[in-house]
Amino acid sequence: MNEFDIIREVFAPLTAEAPGAFDLVDDVALLENQNLVVTKDLLVSGVHFLPKDPLDLVARKLIRANVSDLAAKGAKPLGYFLGCVWSAGVKREALELFAKGLREDQETYRIALYGGDTTAHATKTAPLTLSATFFGIPPKQGLTSRSGASLGDDLYVSGTIGDAGLGLAALRKEFKFTTVDKASLATRYQLPEPRLSLGAALAGLATAAIDVSDGLLADAGHIAKASGLRAAIDAVAIPRSGAAGSWIAAQENRWRALSQLASFGDDYEILFAAPPAMRRSVTVAAKASRTEVTRIGTLTRGAGVGLLDENGAEIPTKLTGYDHFRS
Repeated sequence: MNEFDIIREVFAPLTAEAPGAFDLVDDVALLENQNLVVTKDLLVSGVHFLPKDPLDLVARKLIRANVSDLAAKGAKPLGYFLGCVWSAGVKREALELFAKGLREDQETYRIALYGGDTTAHATKTAPLTLSATFFGIPPKQGLTSRSGASLGDDLYVSGTIGDAGLGLAALRKEFKFTTVDKASLATRYQLPEPRLSLGAALAGLATAAIDVSDGLLADAGHIAKASGLRAAIDAVAIPRSGAAGSWIAAQENRWRALSQLASFGDDYEILFAAPPAMRRSVTVAAKASRTEVTRIGTLTRGAGVGLLDENGAEIPTKLTGYDHFRS
């Protein structure tokens, strides 16, 4: 097995729906549609996924992390470029399992592989490192950026918050959960669900949007900073799954637990802003996309993010979200 065998036999079949990829026999790909939205994410073993996670699930998480970025912008994914750095001595079976996961989600999201590169570390202990550059078509209504929110806009978030972080803790055996809760939370960590339908429905309606990858508080801070405002979030309003609710109930300090939940990363929900006059339209968009959406706060004068208790008092928190360069 050599590099070119791997490319030809394992990855080239993934380009079947992308004629511009030239079966990966060229050094470039041809993208005739130049009106594209582009995003790129990296996943590293031990940082973004556990070393023992099944490689087909790792592949699907790589795809979904990128699709989630496009979803928050209201864009439709088309395809991607892939980069893989494997540990030395990787087996063909591992590569094929990884490609199986890619193919499964390519079919789910109707995308194709357009090209990339694959190589190996010099040692067997080096971490698997994956990179994907995704591109898609922007919505006709225009891209939903982080910076478009206005004073007084409502803040909403899709789905439930904190499940992926609890799932990681469950897999690491840091917290105890019932068998059912552990399974559901682990799935949220290993296999997120990008909100493509909701993102498309919000195009032209949301004034700002971002996917929740670093944590609700951190990503609310990104919108607030880009828009020159302050995000005030009602801690009680943050949507929680039954498993997360049970976990909070078991903690000594409810407010600290809610703060921790709002700081966990990897949820891949959509956090967005919209004017109060659009509340009915937001409800219609959520219903049309079959996605639960919750109003959790507002954008006010000031800077940063405030997590507020039921009386409107700010909850002290040092947990603002995941930072790759913070120990």
